[in-house]
Amino acid sequence: MKSTPNSNSPALESAKTRHRRILETAAQLICEHGYDKASMQQIADACDLTKAGLYHYVRSKEHLLSEIMNYGMDVFEEQVLSKVLPIADPVERLQATMERNVFLVTEGRNKEITVILHEHDTLTGEARAQINARKKRYIRFLESSFTEAMRAGGIRRVDPKIAAFSFLGMVNWIYKWYQPGGEIPAERVAREMRELFFGGLAAGADSSRRGGGPAKRT
Repeated sequence: MKSTPNSNSPALESAKTRHRRILETAAQLICEHGYDKASMQQIADACDLTKAGLYHYVRSKEHLLSEIMNYGMDVFEEQVLSKVLPIADPVERLQATMERNVFLVTEGRNKEITVILHEHDTLTGEARAQINARKKRYIRFLESSFTEAMRAGGIRRVDPKIAAFSFLGMVNWIYKWYQPGGEIPAERVAREMRELFFGGLAAGADSSRRGGGPAKRT
């Protein structure tokens, strides 16, 4: 009877590391040149592989893009969602989510996340549907957290869908203007964006001009 390979064996770990490095290198090139202009030969060269060797790891260029996006979503779920889900208070949960999401987008190794944001319309068919399903789970998490925060009286009454997409609009646009190592540190971006966004949602905020009112405790 043949033994089952150990998932932590050096050979398998090496293959996982090599695959991850290919995705990170390809994400860097796609961010620099755009998906259409970054050729598979360029990516293979940057990975110290032949073009045939690159196709050992991915079936096609679009499959490579799908793999990058799934890797980016894995990183996001590990570094953001898994850390905030245990937070009981919905407002604290949302604030922590914004902070962690900002740090993920602003930190140096964020190219897989940038590819998700910038190339979101490039994927087609089942691959696109699968990535969109993962994104929608995040949106539903935000909507449910905003709804929970309203019921608890932690924020004023708003449309949770509008709140969720406003939240995402602020965070997801950062990659367009933020310069790592520039004059604005990531910590300041996270703090001021949190204060701007949640200051407007405060339960005691005047919302008479918006036609709404503070949420009532239930």
